[in-house]
Amino acid sequence: MDLLSTIKGSLLEGFFPAGWDLARFDECCSNPPESVLDRQPWWHKEFEPVPCETLGDFDTKMGHEIALEILNAKYTEQKLAFILPVGPMGMYKWAVYFLQEWGIDCKHVYGFNMDEWSDAAGNTLPGDSEGAFQNAMGQAFYGPLGKLTVPKSQRNFATRKSLPKYAEKIAALKAEGARLVVVFGIGRVMHIAFWEPHFAAEFDCVDEWKEQTHRLGARLHPLTIEQNAVTSFKSRTTLVPANANTIGPGLFLQADKIIGGCDGSLSRGMQWQGLSFWVTLRYGPDPWVPSSFMPTLPGRLFFLQELAGPLVAECN
Repeated sequence: MDLLSTIKGSLLEGFFPAGWDLARFDECCSNPPESVLDRQPWWHKEFEPVPCETLGDFDTKMGHEIALEILNAKYTEQKLAFILPVGPMGMYKWAVYFLQEWGIDCKHVYGFNMDEWSDAAGNTLPGDSEGAFQNAMGQAFYGPLGKLTVPKSQRNFATRKSLPKYAEKIAALKAEGARLVVVFGIGRVMHIAFWEPHFAAEFDCVDEWKEQTHRLGARLHPLTIEQNAVTSFKSRTTLVPANANTIGPGLFLQADKIIGGCDGSLSRGMQWQGLSFWVTLRYGPDPWVPSSFMPTLPGRLFFLQELAGPLVAECN
């Protein structure tokens, strides 16, 4: 007995995005942990999953990867555009640490936060509000960098006014020879930023889906709401907005390099991200699974070894 054999007639029938193949999800999660690094035909030749034994290892390695991009761009006198997440977050303190140790400033860096909570019209909280991603970035990255920080004029946040300008700004930077690096986590519903799987139903073909640069007031899937209730709001579902502003595949698929992170492990052997991680690696590119496109890009996906499983039922 499992979900596949009991879903018909249940409250979950019709709940999941229409394009999801749950049987394929199950197959992806049934691979043995030791096979997690086995390369797949659709992976970019320079895509690499990187296992991390502990959360400390994860934060340090991912932070080093970010700092190294900034260092290399400084030495080559190249502008660097970063699309940045608020989640995962632990890598920022290590990026700050390495940049301060090396004495590397970020005057050549342009930051674009990938998403922000909003109402249905795309209106966001003031940037200094406790729950605003803009505030979180200031506390975790821009502020601690001190005199080495990214100039305020080069920081972009996903507000109703600013987000629609991202595509033009990034295109202008790339025309000047800038490198685009996308830093990301993977959502419970395999979203990148808040680009949700159910958006796929709106487009006639993959190419049209790939052209979408952003969305204001995006309607979030209930599983996304619950993921954030657990990971960001200490279980208080009532504090989680039902909408968000977000970049789309028209931006995150432009990456010259990706730096991804999966750290969704909880205590007592519990986790929320193992399925999302395995489906990202093994499902194959599909608009109903936005994260499935990330292995087609060059870069690294850091992950806690625990997420590789085995993903089997346990009694807690």
